[in-house]
Amino acid sequence: MKKNIITIVLIVGFTMNTFSQNSSLLINPFSINIAPIECLLLVNFENDPDSLYIGFEPQKFNDNIHGKGYLVIAWRKDGKVDVYHEKNLSLDSSTYDIAGNGLANMLERDFISPKLEINETGVNAYFKFTDIHNREVIISISESNTKERKPFGLLAPMGDAVENPSSMPLVMLQDFYFVRRKGSEILLKIDGKEHKTDNLPLPIDRSKMTFIRYSPKPLIATLNHAYSGKMTMLKIEENQNVLNYDNYEIDLIWDNGKSYIKSITKHNEVHPVKISFDKAFPNLACFDNNTEHSGEFKIESHPSIGKVKGVYHIETYNNEIIIKLVPSKGWIPQKSKFSLGLLYRIAKVFKKWPSTYEWTAKVQENQSKFKMESKWKRIYVNLKNN
Repeated sequence: MKKNIITIVLIVGFTMNTFSQNSSLLINPFSINIAPIECLLLVNFENDPDSLYIGFEPQKFNDNIHGKGYLVIAWRKDGKVDVYHEKNLSLDSSTYDIAGNGLANMLERDFISPKLEINETGVNAYFKFTDIHNREVIISISESNTKERKPFGLLAPMGDAVENPSSMPLVMLQDFYFVRRKGSEILLKIDGKEHKTDNLPLPIDRSKMTFIRYSPKPLIATLNHAYSGKMTMLKIEENQNVLNYDNYEIDLIWDNGKSYIKSITKHNEVHPVKISFDKAFPNLACFDNNTEHSGEFKIESHPSIGKVKGVYHIETYNNEIIIKLVPSKGWIPQKSKFSLGLLYRIAKVFKKWPSTYEWTAKVQENQSKFKMESKWKRIYVNLKNN
């Protein structure tokens, strides 16, 4: 879980002899998938690790996609994850390829009286199950601190541990907070051995904190999942300003008979995720050859979480459109607390990790049908001056 920004490179290739511009069609190369979670908890013990695990991430579901129940993501020393889940949950294993170095095992388990509750005094959680080696795991947290909590928003650095990402994870945590040391009873036991959980190096809101953290309003979005296949051509009317489809809302502007994408919003039950462009992003179906276009973009959701910002550039040569999106300003948090500003400077992983992501895609036309092949990779650059 470490470093911040997004480097996205989109290469669109076509043969000018067969490519015909059509202002009544819109190509949208961007996609945002939403994974609903009711609440989540992250428990790190990297300073007192198990022989296999360094952290656990209990999650609670209650939605029409996954069903109702619990799972625990177990973070391994090798960077991979094991997922333990109740059998009544409906899960897609590919969802967990974005976690760490990918999914190692997905296993059904009967949790003993599972609980994950977040209230005004903090967290109350209990999970008991057996791991892949038939070892008993107990996670028990009871927080009863009467001091007022002052939660904030955070973009979690979940994507930093991923070596071969299939998409870019944007884990947006509203009402995020840490479990306080005072007034908390914490038990983490694996195969009969107790492990100490990690602590934060500095206080927040004048309270000493553990590194156990939680959100009662998480939203996991994945940007531009790797894809190979036909693209959907969207019909638009001349001077149409808004296009709605499949929970997307695309705001358009027009100039000289050509449409441009001003913003793309993916609506969901938690809070919308929005990509906006300044200057507006050209409709690739009617983008001229031998031209260039540059602008800025930002990705944002709930205001408390902040935003990711950067620049993009499009140019055509040798009958290709080449587009680059670089979130050069990285994640810009809402710095509501002085202590958080210190934390972000000490743990630069929070702000730097997206800058190591790069998306490449190639879109080609054949008889007015478009096909896209896209993939992600990690890139590592000198971030000292960012």
